[in-house]
Amino acid sequence: MSATYFRNARVVTEDADFLGGVVVAGGVVTEVVEGTPDRPGDVVEVGGRVLLSGLVDPHVHFSEPGRDWEGWLTGSRSAAAGGITSVAEMPLNAIPPTTDVSALRLKLESARTSVVDYTLWGGVVPGNEHEIGPLAREGVTGFKAFMCRGSDEFPHVSIDDLHIGARRIRQAGSFLAVHAEDEALTSRLTRTLIADGRRDPKAWGEARPVEAEVRAIASAIALAAGVGCRLHIVHVSTAEGIDLVTAAREARQDVTNETCPHYLFFTEDDLHTVGPFAKCAPPLRSAEIREELWARVLSGDVDIIASDHSPCPLADKEAGTDDIFKAWGGISGIQSGLNAILTEGVHRRGLPLSAVARMMSANPARLLGQYPRKGTIAPGSDADLVIVDLDKAFTLKASDLAYRHPHSAYAGQTFRGTVDATFLRGKMIHGEGLGAAPVGGGRFLNAVADVPATALTD
Repeated sequence: MSATYFRNARVVTEDADFLGGVVVAGGVVTEVVEGTPDRPGDVVEVGGRVLLSGLVDPHVHFSEPGRDWEGWLTGSRSAAAGGITSVAEMPLNAIPPTTDVSALRLKLESARTSVVDYTLWGGVVPGNEHEIGPLAREGVTGFKAFMCRGSDEFPHVSIDDLHIGARRIRQAGSFLAVHAEDEALTSRLTRTLIADGRRDPKAWGEARPVEAEVRAIASAIALAAGVGCRLHIVHVSTAEGIDLVTAAREARQDVTNETCPHYLFFTEDDLHTVGPFAKCAPPLRSAEIREELWARVLSGDVDIIASDHSPCPLADKEAGTDDIFKAWGGISGIQSGLNAILTEGVHRRGLPLSAVARMMSANPARLLGQYPRKGTIAPGSDADLVIVDLDKAFTLKASDLAYRHPHSAYAGQTFRGTVDATFLRGKMIHGEGLGAAPVGGGRFLNAVADVPATALTD
């Protein structure tokens, strides 16, 4: 079995940062070395650049099957270009959504073209509580629910629906993730603003204030505590939301949080300069709120940074040019998240690289039940590796994007820090000299091993 030696690297994990190298054989790490000793096998000369474990993105929308908004091939290639080697794909935006086993199997068939490893979320919608046990047995990583209005084919849940779903999820040994915005408040504010003739970008944020997010997070935490269900709050945009999770954890509740690069890179002012491409839910916040969120990142209170990659055709964004409410509410960002965090975090605010590894690799792998196979550089772990030039600056062009629809709020932005090469189980899937772009090779990260045997009946 031939070996490959990644030599002369700045090796960074969540708890280490040193000059060394990594030896890979059979798709796994066989040795981590300090310094630059000789080792047999092929040599990849890293040249002092940063070597990270492949990033794990627990929040992506590839929207296949059923829609041409992204797809597994272009989505996974974009992930690889962003240094991501494993993703967890959300249950909505595909048609049908992943709310029963038949839909799950359709999605697994679509995922065969993925060039990165993947796992799948199941969905909680009104009336599908009997599907939760079967989906858990098929290996979904967890269950996602919307507390506010989402898409027509993936309706939001009431508190009663969420309570029933959370009980089933706990019985299945899995966990619940929620999009936390208060439906009653956001719907009423939206109706009022539209009735007042508001269609401008600022109206989008006014319709979904901090209060709506904080109220829903508090409600979800209380519900999960009462049921005894493990909880994850996705795409938190405010320090107040992070603080609620921190307080619950200090009270010994099993709850985690994530934020996204766009909440740390952009502000609400970018809805005016970038336009509908910067529309998302929850919305971008003020510069002051962004800095408060950065303070929580720097203090270690943020568990995970995930892309919430939510692409769409160009026309669905341009529809919001004169009426922000008509634009699709998601940001295409899987390719640019690491660039954004290196630029705004590492270079501008002194965020340690080890913290980047913790929030974008190790902790997401833990959330998905894949650590230490994923999320670290250690003997026995998958040889998922990313070579990063920490100091190289570039301005992102739309033509650089690997998305099916190459547009993004990040296009035109200048970053410091590039992803030079990405390897999945020791095989290059992005980088100079790769040749023909790969198709397939990613594997399904089945979570069924984490479901207790006593929970495998519904």
